[in-house]
Order: sequence, then C-alpha cells, then structure tokens
Amino acid sequence: MSEKSTTGPNHAAEVATVATPINFILLSLLAVLIYYRLRPTPPQTLPKPPPPVVFKTYTPRTLLPFNGENGAPVFLAVRGKVFDVSLGRNFYGPGGPYENFAGRDATRGLACQSFDEEMLTKDLEGPLDDCKDLGPDEVDNLNGWDERFTDKYLIVGKLVAANSPEAPKS
Repeated sequence: MSEKSTTGPNHAAEVATVATPINFILLSLLAVLIYYRLRPTPPQTLPKPPPPVVFKTYTPRTLLPFNGENGAPVFLAVRGKVFDVSLGRNFYGPGGPYENFAGRDATRGLACQSFDEEMLTKDLEGPLDDCKDLGPDEVDNLNGWDERFTDKYLIVGKLVAANSPEAPKS
C-alpha cells in the first residue's frame, strides 16, 4: 500500500507555495480596493448660490456704480432694460472690449457698432436717448443685440430718466 502522508515534507512545500510575497501583495491590493469601494463617502455640498436679484428701477446715475470695478456686478442697459452681464465680465467689465458700456445705457453704441465715448449719454440727469434718428440698418443691429442680451443675460431692472416719476428717490 502506497499512501501519501499528509504530514510529510511535501505537504509543507505545498503550503509554502501559497504564502508567497506576490500573493501577499495581491491580497493586500484586493483589500485596499474593497475598502475604497465600500467606504462611506461624505455627502456632496453644493456651491453657495448667488444672492437673489431684485428687479429695480435705475437712472443713469444709479446705474453708473455697476461697472464691474472693485468686484461690483456689471450691468448695462439696452432699450430701457438693465441686464446683469457679470457672466461676461471679460467682455463688459474693466479691461474688456465693451468696458465703456458697463454701468451705462449702451443702446446707441450697440446700434451704431461704436465704442466711442460720444455714443454714451453725457447728461446723467437729462432725458434718455430715444434713438429715433437711427437708420434701418442700425435698428436691425440694435434688435440683434437686444435679442442676444435677452436670451443670454438676466434682466435685473429698467432704466428711466432721472426726472421720471418712476425714478427712485435718493
């Protein structure tokens, strides 16, 4: 009868082949992967929402501080609608190509495709520019800008003349 002994030197060699360094590394790696997969995760926190915007009535003078300087929001007016263009601060804020329009009525400048100072209202206490002298091409241009702003930016108020009954009292 030739029976193999389970306690002989061959059995010890079989046990030693399972406990190799590579098997220990693989078992450790498996334990780490299982831990990372099953560990509890902290709840995700949402970013703080921006403060709510209240629809206001602005005059040219009260709109002026909203020019993006010192971290202020960037507002501009087109056809009496005041838009918060802070999302486009690179364009409308300080240093941007449209910075002249920040905190101002940009209606005439956008219609005429001009960034010149003379396109902006000089008399902040006078009547608003009604733009009745614009040609058909300028009116079409203005309509395009008005539509673009309405689609892209939030309307935060309306622009009225300083002497208007709707003007905020200072």
